Amino acid sequence: MSWKSRLKLKDFRVRAKPSNAFWLGLLFGTIVFTIVFWGIDYSLGTGDEALKVALVLPAYFFAGIFIVLLVGSYALDYRIKDGNLLICWGFRTIKIPLSEINEVIKVTGKSNLYSILGVSWPGYMVGLYTAKGLGPVKMYATQPYQGFVYLKTNRGFFGLTPTNNALIDRIAEETDKEITYINMDAIPPEIKGRSILDDGFYRLLYILNILLLVAFAVYLAVFFPGSGAPPFIVLLLVLAVALFFFNIGNAGRLYQFSEMGGYTLLVIGLAVTGIFLILALSEITL
Repeated sequence: MSWKSRLKLKDFRVRAKPSNAFWLGLLFGTIVFTIVFWGIDYSLGTGDEALKVALVLPAYFFAGIFIVLLVGSYALDYRIKDGNLLICWGFRTIKIPLSEINEVIKVTGKSNLYSILGVSWPGYMVGLYTAKGLGPVKMYATQPYQGFVYLKTNRGFFGLTPTNNALIDRIAEETDKEITYINMDAIPPEIKGRSILDDGFYRLLYILNILLLVAFAVYLAVFFPGSGAPPFIVLLLVLAVALFFFNIGNAGRLYQFSEMGGYTLLVIGLAVTGIFLILALSEITL
């Protein structure tokens, strides 16, 4: 049965666009949290209980949040049932009465999205974002840079990425609303702003941060523990990982208000990780 035929059904379900986000998140999340928990356990022993608790509790907290986000990247679909739009995201279901949907917008082109209170990785975006030139949006989306459905409702503005047009057509039919089309590529640059995805220098600094962090981890993996590195060197790696995630989140947000501010945060990340790596090189004797 085609999606057009499904429009005649009372209830139906549309999956989010296909994405590798779950597997990417699982791979890198496993690596990152393994390093963090192992590093804290190894580097802090007897006499460091207070510091250990101060680091372990936030680590477990963020690991728990990450698991929720990861499950959401795997289980994301949109349904219409009993007069409601249901956004089924992981363990949570967001219910929006169709009667409370005020505008139905099909967004095409490449948007300039930045986080207010959200999380994203390649192929996945969830949380509160701003689409420059469009407005605030609660994203429950995969592949959002390929376009998304933008719903203005009494319960907030939502960004969805259904795998086909069945959802938006059904919403328009049920709410008796016209579908508005917005091409983000046609919005003037002074309104849309500049995306970090289109800034080569920002991407270079971002990649350098990743490469330096990987080099630090690889160095310790190759020459430790036979090198006799002191525990605090391993703790530096944990701190470098934490700094990296703090910086990339805030740099992308700050960039929308000050490009130089975004660059500066990434340069600070490079400098601090570089200092940590120099300390490790000076402490480990081959």
